[in-house]
Amino acid sequence: MIKTIGLLRARPGMTREQFARHWREVHGPMSLAVPGIRRYVQNHIVTDRPARHDIPAIEAQIDGVVEMWYDSMADFERAAASPELKALHGDGAIFIGGFNGYFIEEKIIIDR
Repeated sequence: MIKTIGLLRARPGMTREQFARHWREVHGPMSLAVPGIRRYVQNHIVTDRPARHDIPAIEAQIDGVVEMWYDSMADFERAAASPELKALHGDGAIFIGGFNGYFIEEKIIIDR
């Protein structure tokens, strides 16, 4: 299983609410057409959580975190080459002002 996450920032001049609405109502449904995606989760930032006093905060403006799963790297590459993902990226340019993506290896500690 391949998992990717992306940290998203709203385009300048767009409120978090406008960003979230477009992401949920327009962008999210478009992901259904992308071949090979096993799971797609949008994590919408509601509010910032206060930093702990003994650990300094990371200075980052994040408005959402996306998680995507694929059965294999071949499925990820097939999705990446598809016109459907290219259309999804084109839509992302409308409301996403910044993006950092990562391949993730989960280490589940608690699974109740």
